[in-house]
Amino acid sequence: MSVGAPLELAILISGRGSNMLAIARACQDGRIAARVAVVLSDRADAAGLASAADLGIPTAVVARGAPGDSALFEARLAVELESHGAQAIALAGFMRILSGAFVGHWLGRTFNIHPSLLPDYRGLHTHRRVLAARDAAHGASVHFVTAELDGGPVVLQSRLAVAPGEDEAALMARVQATEHVIYPRALGWFAQRRLEWRDGAAWLDGRRLDAPIVEDFNGSTGR
Repeated sequence: MSVGAPLELAILISGRGSNMLAIARACQDGRIAARVAVVLSDRADAAGLASAADLGIPTAVVARGAPGDSALFEARLAVELESHGAQAIALAGFMRILSGAFVGHWLGRTFNIHPSLLPDYRGLHTHRRVLAARDAAHGASVHFVTAELDGGPVVLQSRLAVAPGEDEAALMARVQATEHVIYPRALGWFAQRRLEWRDGAAWLDGRRLDAPIVEDFNGSTGR
């Protein structure tokens, strides 16, 4: 990426891609100094592909194939990323675990957003687990992707209070609304070269983030 040139960003999805849309619109509005080079999905029926196409963004499908085909799948994925000139990857509801070799090639250039206050509640069904544990707070985390599932350095988190009597659907919707704010923000820092991967950690504005930045969404609908 040359100085002053927009970051060429690939977004990987498996479903409707609400975070993909938030990122793409932020790029098109100039809030992120990046261009979405391609939206890739492992499912041809992912609703987000049509949404991306409506925004004029190139799309492609790399099908999962048979069990045990991860090497072939990732080889095809790499071809698509290279052909579209991708310089960084944003995982946005991409429901496939990438291998250590693939992640290693893109280390420091791949991001994910996870719907919990990491390191708590890695994996699936986070909202349900938060409610079952009767936690007072919940949120989402933007992190660098490493070979450890949901284990990379966390850059930015949203935090909100769990409302009394709140059900899983309502909590998920409120957390997702915060994701649409913090994910574009963190990617914007990376595109501006304010955020970087260094020595296995996240660095922002020349300082190592030993703890993530936390945005408080209590009493708000997003900022």
